[in-house]
Amino acid sequence: MLLLLGVLLFPASQAGGGFVDINIYPYMSDVDTDNTLTLNVGTKITDRLSYFSLTNFRNKDDSGKFNSPHSIYTEQNLRWRFIDKSPFDLTLQMNFRTGHDNDRHRIGVRWRLSDTDALLTFFRYLNMSYSINFHAIQFDSESAHIQQIEHVFKFQLPYLDNRFYLAGFVDHTFNENLASGIPNNPIVAESQLGFRLIDRLYLVAEYRINQYRRTDVNNVALGFEYKHTW
Repeated sequence: MLLLLGVLLFPASQAGGGFVDINIYPYMSDVDTDNTLTLNVGTKITDRLSYFSLTNFRNKDDSGKFNSPHSIYTEQNLRWRFIDKSPFDLTLQMNFRTGHDNDRHRIGVRWRLSDTDALLTFFRYLNMSYSINFHAIQFDSESAHIQQIEHVFKFQLPYLDNRFYLAGFVDHTFNENLASGIPNNPIVAESQLGFRLIDRLYLVAEYRINQYRRTDVNNVALGFEYKHTW
């Protein structure tokens, strides 16, 4: 969290660009205890080192959005391109959440497919960025054999309108010891369709999948996003 505060107060203007966006969701279709507010931060610290974080705030009960105490889940990511002009990064992800003995940290390798020379033309044609992060080593109180593959994508949609975008992620976890009724290799996924209303303000719609829930696996959230870039 100290690293997040430092990035917010002292963005790396000399190293490159960055962004902060805040998403608030007044409406959710099925699960009122899902994310009601999300903060995303990303910046380029040096030519090879970058930082990204997301922080989700969730209602602890269904007494009303933004009224009940919140639980917090955050991912803090450092990504180091260890070879100049390479599409591969070494990654460190640190997960913190409300509760006790449930933090989780991972080391892995990210492949930025849309920055790979042989695939540049294809992804530029699609107006798409896409990366895969293989979290090979995990540090927490659970089995050391748990691994995760993280997919992250973003489409610009100029053939519809330059104000539209479609972005999201899919986290696919393997080898967890899970309760009955939960898939052996569950996924958590979000797809966000955004439309710029004015300047930095967007209308957003998210389709969410969380297979760690036995019921109400799917959810739709509608809200607003404010994005600042530098």
